[in-house]
Amino acid sequence: MSEFAAMDALTKPSGRALADNLLAFARLLRRTGLRVGTADVLAAADALSLVDIADRRQVHAALRGVMVRRHEDFAVFDQAFLLFWRDPEAGRNAAAMAMLEGFKERQKAPPTSRRVAEAMTPPKQAPNQRPPEPEEKPPIEVAMTVSERERLQSMDFEAMSATEIAEAKREIGKLVLPLDERRTRRFRPDPRGPVVDLRATIRASLHEGGEILALARKRQVTRPPPLVALCDISGSMARYAQILLHFLHAVTNDRDRVSSFLFGTRLTNVTRQLKSRDPEVAFELVSHVVPDWSGGTRIGESLELFNRHWSRRVLGQGAVVLLITDGLDREGAKGLAEATDRLRHSCRRLIWLNPLLRYEGFQPKSQGIRAMLPHVDDFRPVHNLQSLRSLVETLSGPQPVRRIAA
Repeated sequence: MSEFAAMDALTKPSGRALADNLLAFARLLRRTGLRVGTADVLAAADALSLVDIADRRQVHAALRGVMVRRHEDFAVFDQAFLLFWRDPEAGRNAAAMAMLEGFKERQKAPPTSRRVAEAMTPPKQAPNQRPPEPEEKPPIEVAMTVSERERLQSMDFEAMSATEIAEAKREIGKLVLPLDERRTRRFRPDPRGPVVDLRATIRASLHEGGEILALARKRQVTRPPPLVALCDISGSMARYAQILLHFLHAVTNDRDRVSSFLFGTRLTNVTRQLKSRDPEVAFELVSHVVPDWSGGTRIGESLELFNRHWSRRVLGQGAVVLLITDGLDREGAKGLAEATDRLRHSCRRLIWLNPLLRYEGFQPKSQGIRAMLPHVDDFRPVHNLQSLRSLVETLSGPQPVRRIAA
């Protein structure tokens, strides 16, 4: 089929090809993760009736205008539009991916191309497997479902296979981190508020000739505190950091005032990159700005840089800090205790997440761990889904009062 074969089919007087192609294109977009419903398909049909169907650019602009709601989904839509309207049968022979790889030898393919290619490729079927008869109900496998899910919750990230890691990433994307709300210095008008707003009361009395007919009231504003994550991406933490980035991405897109930093031999702020709603696009952006992935570790130097350049910017209003590292520093304990102590005094709560706590006989023998441990408020494991869920439950409840050393 030629490049514009699908476009020519849409010009048939019957209109049947128009509905079939739009429904197939909508199903493709849904498989790539875009939210496209029946109302969007009807709106797309109406939009195509107002443009010249023979003009590819007009059709592209009309469909994207009614079927895409978020700016982050434009790249996925453009890739799907290119492949689908070039050859709707590409999903049967996976020619779309081969075409992309052959065309982009000098230019790296965008992270959305794999999603679109997988969406256009039907699931593989065993050679000797026969499809079930239409009148027969497909068998439903329910055995071991609960046990497999429980096993995944307690399995160490480092022991997971590629399929299990993909499933763990999907489960991490569903986690929500609602921190307990804290009172701020701001007030908002509230007719049933506990505080009388004298200024608003006098301002309202001016409209009544100076007579105070009612008291204006206000209430103190409460909001969750900022969340700051410092994640170690050195060689010993590379496997865990790769999965925990999905957790940080989900938290960043679920709530506001989240700051994320990665450190190995240097400190990198990746807050802006993780704000992209598409995880593949976000991690592609992170890979461009982080030069020291799976390298050495300089925890003390990285924390000192954070305290000097970033603490006053992101640690205001009772921020909670998640320090994700195994505590194995190539510089030993040089400056590590001082940097950790300063970080602790700059935030409301410092939580250290260490994957080495997965071992029952863990003991803080390394110099870095012994230097950091006295200066943290909480020391928790982070090696499986169950530990992440426990962290979410802990941060969502009332926070303990920090004890001040004499």
